[in-house]
Amino acid sequence: MKNKILNLLFGVLLFSCKPSNNSSVKLIPESNFNTTINGKAIKLFTLKNSNGIVTQITNYGGRVVNLWTPDKNGRFKDIVLGYESIDGYINSNEIYFGALIGRYGNRLAKGQFTINKIDYTLAVNNGENHLHGGVDGFNNVVWDAKQLDESTLELSYLSKDMEEGYPGNLKVKVIYYLTDQNELKILYKATTDAPTYVNLTHHSFFNLHGAGKGSINDHVLMIDADHYTPVDEGLIPTGEIAPVRGTPMDFTQATAIGERVDQDFEQLKYGLGYDHNWVLNGNDKKIRLAASISEPKNGRMIEVWTNEPGLQFYGGNFLNGKDVGKYGLSYKHRTAFCLETQHYPDSPNHAHFPSTLLNPGEEYESVCIYKFK
Repeated sequence: MKNKILNLLFGVLLFSCKPSNNSSVKLIPESNFNTTINGKAIKLFTLKNSNGIVTQITNYGGRVVNLWTPDKNGRFKDIVLGYESIDGYINSNEIYFGALIGRYGNRLAKGQFTINKIDYTLAVNNGENHLHGGVDGFNNVVWDAKQLDESTLELSYLSKDMEEGYPGNLKVKVIYYLTDQNELKILYKATTDAPTYVNLTHHSFFNLHGAGKGSINDHVLMIDADHYTPVDEGLIPTGEIAPVRGTPMDFTQATAIGERVDQDFEQLKYGLGYDHNWVLNGNDKKIRLAASISEPKNGRMIEVWTNEPGLQFYGGNFLNGKDVGKYGLSYKHRTAFCLETQHYPDSPNHAHFPSTLLNPGEEYESVCIYKFK
C-alpha cells in the first residue's frame, strides 16, 4: 500500500511539473482592431501569465476575443467564441460574444422599474423586455483602456444620466487580471450620483474542446445551488425561488449538460434548454466557489468563483450556425456555454430578491474569477 501511494504521488508530481507547450497559440494581429467608433479609438490588448496562458481583449465592449488554455497534456487551444477582426463583432448576429454587460445583466420585465416612487422606462430590445443593458448596452460602447502591465487591463466608462433609460451618471471601472494562479479575474466597480440599478456581468461563450469544435453537451457541470429562479415564457422570473432537487436543474452533483437537457420539463421548453439563474449557496459577501465545468477527455476544467448571489447558466441554445467566427468555424446550436455571475434577473421588480440598487456615496463591487485547471 505504501509503495502504491508513493507511486501515485510521484505520478502527480510528474504531471504537475510537465512543461506547457503554447507554441500553437496564434495571436490575432492588433491591427485587426485598429479603428474608431464615434471618434473613440478601438484597440486589441494582449495579456499573458507566466504559465503560457494568453488572452486578447478589446476595449470595444470589453470583449474577451480569445483565451488560450492547456489541456491535460499541455496542448493549448482557444476556448472562447469570437472573431478575428472588429468587423466581425460589429456585424455579428450574436452581439454578446465575450462582452461586458451592463448597466443591468439579464432581463428586466417590460423595460420598467421604480425608484423612490418614480417610474422609469428603459429601452426594450428582447420582445417586450429589456435585455443586457438595452440597444446600446456596455457591450457596444468603446471603453477607455489602460494596460497596467503584461497581465492587467483596466477599462473605464461613464454611463451618462438616462442612457438607455437609466437614471444617474454611473462611473464604471472593470479590471481584467490574468494571474499566475491561472485565473482570469474580473473586478467590477461603480459609483453613481443618483439612485440607480446596477448588475454587471461577463458574457464569454466557452467551449472546452476549443472554440467552434463541437457540442458542449458532453461537458460535466457542477453548480453549488440548491435553488433556482423559474421563469415565464419570456424568460422573466416568476418570483418563485424553487428547489432544484428532483428536476433537470439539479447540478449539485457534477452531471453532463446533455444528460437531461431534452427532458419534458416546462422550464427547459421556455429556454429551449438551459438559460436560467441559479441561487448560489453560501454567503454572497464572500468570494466562494459557484460552479465547475470540465471536458472529461482532454481534462480542461474551469472553476467559477464569485461574491454574487446568482449564476446564469446558458447552454448556447440560440446559436444557429449563421455566425462564422475565428478559424472559419460556424457557431452551431449548443456549441458553447456561458456562466455569468450576477444578481438575479428582474430583481428591481421583486422585492424579496437581493437588491441591485446603488445609491450615491456607495460603491458597487463585484468579482468573477474563471480559474483554469
